[in-house]
Amino acid sequence: MKALLLSTSLFLIAGAAVAQDATHATVVMPDAIAWKDLPSLPKGALFAIIAGDPSKPGLFVQRIKLPSDYQIPAHTHPVPETLVVLSGTYNVGEGDKFDKGKTQALKAGAFYAGPAKHPHYVWTSEETIFQMTAVGPFGIEYVNPAEDPRKSK
Repeated sequence: MKALLLSTSLFLIAGAAVAQDATHATVVMPDAIAWKDLPSLPKGALFAIIAGDPSKPGLFVQRIKLPSDYQIPAHTHPVPETLVVLSGTYNVGEGDKFDKGKTQALKAGAFYAGPAKHPHYVWTSEETIFQMTAVGPFGIEYVNPAEDPRKSK
């Protein structure tokens, strides 16, 4: 796998650290993506780091796969996020209370940009994959701390 032409730091590609090579671009093929459980979301969500490291300062790209009939409770992020729906339907609503009736259905190809600390929630009716880009350090804070799946472990 070739390294991303950005800087001389380390980037994570499909879960593996890769040293930078200023003479080559990065190519990540879909069948090479290593999906892993995403413990900051309710059980069933998978993620794959495409580039960067969400826990550190700097740009990162990750893909998230949500199963059918899935919900992410109202939450915020410390930094702005952007995403593109790759497949399925990403239903997103704004506010601090989950309400399926107040969501917008984003189909494959749709773009979403959410500001920092903006409460929102998500649900799916089919398997949905989206690619998120943001500048780390990234995180998630649930509006209702009792809904945070990390606290039940």
